[in-house]
Amino acid sequence: MPRSDLSGLVRKPSSLRHRHPVALAVLVFVVLAAINAALQRRFLTVDVAVSNLGAFLPLALAAIGQTYVILGADIDLSNGAIVSLVNVVAVAVIESRGGAIAMGLIAGLAAGLVAGALNGLFVAYLRYQPIVATFATGVVFSGLALWILPQAGGQVPPDLAMAYAGSFLSVPTVAWILAGAGIMAALIVHLRFYRMLRAVGGNREAAFQTGLPVARTRMIAYALSGFFAALSGLALVGETASGDPLIGAGTTLSSITAVVLGGTALSGCVGGVLGSVLGAYILGLINNVIFFAHVPFAWQGLIQGAIILAALSGGVVMARGSREWR
Repeated sequence: MPRSDLSGLVRKPSSLRHRHPVALAVLVFVVLAAINAALQRRFLTVDVAVSNLGAFLPLALAAIGQTYVILGADIDLSNGAIVSLVNVVAVAVIESRGGAIAMGLIAGLAAGLVAGALNGLFVAYLRYQPIVATFATGVVFSGLALWILPQAGGQVPPDLAMAYAGSFLSVPTVAWILAGAGIMAALIVHLRFYRMLRAVGGNREAAFQTGLPVARTRMIAYALSGFFAALSGLALVGETASGDPLIGAGTTLSSITAVVLGGTALSGCVGGVLGSVLGAYILGLINNVIFFAHVPFAWQGLIQGAIILAALSGGVVMARGSREWR
């Protein structure tokens, strides 16, 4: 098979769910938005929309990075730990350098990229099991975050928080950040790397036998996961104007859930970034429904899990139904 032809290594969609992986996410998003609009009278106003956009943005960014790893049939359990590490690194550098915001942001991005590249080194080149390796590195990154900032605190210049909460050319900053991430993801889709990643996720052994750089492709995917986790951590710096070594604790499982809700298959190859972003905002809307419906605290976890399971079950029903009609 010529190296330029990767189509034979990419699994053919076998169901409606796989042919249109984002369709269910769109449907669930619309339903939850309608429920939120009924529960919250100001839900459809610009102010509330911008507030929700900012609140859900860190998870959406982390989910984008997780998508690339999962498309390659891998997983990143250190995702949330990287978010925490980047958060405290950025705050620590800004404080130690007398409010040097640019230096802190660059240091945070560098920390995320290095952490992601280390994951890629262990998984792709040293051939450690992804679940074990990224769980272990997650523990290490969490420990580093606690070493750098043992307790939540620290401060960044008010200008950073004001810029993050403000707007540019009448467009909210958080919208610019999400748009920038979307543009980057759109450019990546047109790269040969993306086609190779889907080929690796579709059939890793065949991709290797064909001569594709499997290890390099997997490492780049992990580096991208670290980069977008870094963006998530920096977004949290702008949102909270402080550092917290535990701030990303729940991000890992939430990002994986968002990716799956968005239609990306854990087996690799099928899915994309758009669905993952929708999945992140679906999780946010679920939390809003629980809050504005005044669900008792003891029932909140149960209701949240039931809604997520119902959404995932819809994908199973779509897959089985389309196979029966063929």
